[in-house]
Amino acid sequence: MQTGGFAKWTQRFEDERERRHAQGDPDWGQGATLHPAVWASIQRFQIGEDGDGVNLVGKADQAGDADYAQAVRLFVAEEQNHARLLARLLAAGGVPTLTGHWSDRVFVRLRRLMGLRLELLVLTIAEVVALRYYRVLRDGAPDALTSDVAGRILADEQRHVPFHCERLHASVVELPRPVRRPVMVLWRLLLFAVSLVVAADHGSALRRLGIGRLRFAADVMASAGAVVSAVLAPRPEDAWSSMR
Repeated sequence: MQTGGFAKWTQRFEDERERRHAQGDPDWGQGATLHPAVWASIQRFQIGEDGDGVNLVGKADQAGDADYAQAVRLFVAEEQNHARLLARLLAAGGVPTLTGHWSDRVFVRLRRLMGLRLELLVLTIAEVVALRYYRVLRDGAPDALTSDVAGRILADEQRHVPFHCERLHASVVELPRPVRRPVMVLWRLLLFAVSLVVAADHGSALRRLGIGRLRFAADVMASAGAVVSAVLAPRPEDAWSSMR
């Protein structure tokens, strides 16, 4: 099936790659000082960003749209850059990266269960949670380096969510009409469950960054309506401003 329209996303990813190259890295030499709970939280998010994306790229290739497949490769490269930035941030604070975490293993297994549609549904949950997390980290971190890194990653995530929603729309409309909305109801329920798990798992760090567990979960769920609407019907570009 030809999804069309993804050449613009390829161009956006390429433009952003050039902008990053021109901007350069943060000033790692300034170091970072954070509460141990926040460092532990960043360690877990770093693992989630660190993947080769081979499974997703393979499914994108099978979808039959060369522009989309190229855009996915550029998306994966951005995610890998996030992992690199977070690893450098951890190093600036004298904190090692982790080799694995149960939450990342669960997400990876869920994403690989079936085809591209399910992978993107699960991936979008992670991206929506990440939107709120990196905003909290950017605004609540007590040092400039952490805020800088979180702000850079957040700017990318704000593009990733509409990118995935556009492809999900093309995929979900292939389903029988009576099935489409129930699928997104289940997606919203899974997002709610994940937001609660993340809020509980990262609760100590979130409090240090100025937000409670329930507030974090509520803020994540506030983004759900925009995603559901975008998947079920095309969404104007400027309508995503509320998620920023």
